[in-house]
Amino acid sequence: MKVVILAGGLGTRLAEETEIKPKPMVEIGGRPILWHIVKHYAHYGFKEFFVALGYKGETIKRYFVDYCNLNGSMTLDMASGKIDTHDKDCEDWVVHLKNTGQATATGGRVKRLEPWLRGGTFMLTYGDGVCDVNLQELLKFHRAHGKLATVTAVRPPARFGGLVFDGDLVSDFTEKPQIGEGWINGGFMVLEPGVFDYLTGDECVLEADALEQLAADRQLAAYRHEQFWQCMDTLRDKRLLEQLWHEGRAPWKVWE
Repeated sequence: MKVVILAGGLGTRLAEETEIKPKPMVEIGGRPILWHIVKHYAHYGFKEFFVALGYKGETIKRYFVDYCNLNGSMTLDMASGKIDTHDKDCEDWVVHLKNTGQATATGGRVKRLEPWLRGGTFMLTYGDGVCDVNLQELLKFHRAHGKLATVTAVRPPARFGGLVFDGDLVSDFTEKPQIGEGWINGGFMVLEPGVFDYLTGDECVLEADALEQLAADRQLAAYRHEQFWQCMDTLRDKRLLEQLWHEGRAPWKVWE
């Protein structure tokens, strides 16, 4: 099972960070959010990744090249320049880092990966959101309904704190609660190769072009996920995720 991660956008709403790095490389708890997403998939046994690169893609390439080389210990023979690495404890992931264009839209990025994904069912998500969805259950749901595509439907966090009243007093205040109504596409999709027939060129938008048409053709199903989901669109979102991680309350950390 191959996993596509869309990691090529500009991330303009997080410009404080993305002026110097792509959004998937913005760190939560000292690790890029991309690392958190990959760890989530690997926990459920999905370990082959296609990262669709665009804006500042070289930064992501450099991270993964260094990831194993700098993990563990090393010995340098300063005279000869020889470097020996040892005590490595590296992940058993296979990561394909694919250039998909600087200005390519989301659907176009997926279309460019078609030669490597035509062989069967694959997963796809965005490089800026974390979730505690059980990916094996998601895959089971997808296979049961037999449609071309499944999205994970989530309830978005409210932008402001929620108030519960007792007369004129506030009986409860909840910071950024998951709202009780409305569903949105949270990523974490499962797709069949037939989806490529809905994707055209680089300007194709996965959501507005492909998913809308799949829905019209009754080929799009939604796996309802009631628990945690959070994207990282703004500095406020990043701070929330950082707080959850440092307090040991990160729901998306399903691995040990």
